[in-house]
Amino acid sequence: MSETMQILPGSSQSDLESQIEAACALMERHYASGVYSKITVVRSWSKHNPTISGSIARPSAFRWYLRRELTKLAARGAHLHVAPSRARVDLNAPKLLQLIDESDFDHTRKKVFLFGPERAELSIQRLEHYTGTQVEDFQRYVLLTNYQMHMNAFIEAYPDCIRPQRPDVQMPALHQRTLNNDGFTIINIGVGPSNAKNLTDHIAVLRPDAMLMVGHCAGVRNHQEIGDFVLGSGYMRADRLLDQTLPTSVPLTPNFVLNRNLARVLGERQLPYRFGVVYTTIDRNWELTLRGTLADLRASRSIAVDMESATVAANGFRYRIPSATLLCVSDKPLHGKPKLAAEALEFYKKTKSQHLAVAVAAIELAKQEFPCGFPNSDIRAMDEPLLGGPES
Repeated sequence: MSETMQILPGSSQSDLESQIEAACALMERHYASGVYSKITVVRSWSKHNPTISGSIARPSAFRWYLRRELTKLAARGAHLHVAPSRARVDLNAPKLLQLIDESDFDHTRKKVFLFGPERAELSIQRLEHYTGTQVEDFQRYVLLTNYQMHMNAFIEAYPDCIRPQRPDVQMPALHQRTLNNDGFTIINIGVGPSNAKNLTDHIAVLRPDAMLMVGHCAGVRNHQEIGDFVLGSGYMRADRLLDQTLPTSVPLTPNFVLNRNLARVLGERQLPYRFGVVYTTIDRNWELTLRGTLADLRASRSIAVDMESATVAANGFRYRIPSATLLCVSDKPLHGKPKLAAEALEFYKKTKSQHLAVAVAAIELAKQEFPCGFPNSDIRAMDEPLLGGPES
């Protein structure tokens, strides 16, 4: 059997889809034999970058994505060529960190795939370690939480979901797996911006269609009540975690489609919510050093404080993944309603299923409207990776 394959334009849609499936299978054989696959794309319509190539690791991890994006390219008239690339790098090799160092990485340079194979390989291994599940089970729509109660609510909604293969994993994941990977994955990332960055750094290599933070927050406005929802219009980045990588002067906004549908679902269910800036802090006890935080809250007109949303949004922007946040007010420390044990337990019991149901319903609406992925032009620059871009 040949180790290379060409896909030429002019085929029928069914024949094209069969060829793409064969190309994906060939890439998986390459990987199993110890080499990466090289994809070369020739686009006659491009004046500046007609020929682009890149290497792929663990193609089974995002076969749905390769199938979708390569089919779009071929249907438009691109020539595709798949061949063996270089040998896979041992993840224990001393040179690995040099190969994946992103300190000077140009995220806008035109290439086939956003990540090199070594970076993808390492992130895939990390994901499987942290979540206790196989990356092939990850779905296109990712919910991030830091509460086991949301995981329990997911199991109630999807009792046949795929669960971690071992106990006591650091960031357990559950997957409502479908044939086209268009189901939901939920991950308990734990608390704080460092955990949020860690998980989103790695899940980005799987190219999910959306990430939604489903969490709790402190309400800071007089008219907010415990249990009210919060949708972000933007973020005050006090997490400090990505300031060097993504300057705070870069504006970050949630994905419009996700926010629009979240507002629609909340409105239809007559659930109270406010729309405004979310202040993301690195300090869980921000209430204990209030003066500086209050100045930031007033200056930014923030309506809520959390510890993950801006970090998820920043990495979503960096890695071109549509994202948004759906928060629920769990306490109001500025108004004499701090988070205390008894009150928190009662609040959790009342809101866990409702919170998850709103998130799922909003994404379901978006899936119906955009079955091939959300519009993402707002998080793409003029020069972008080919796969997943508007030209593909």
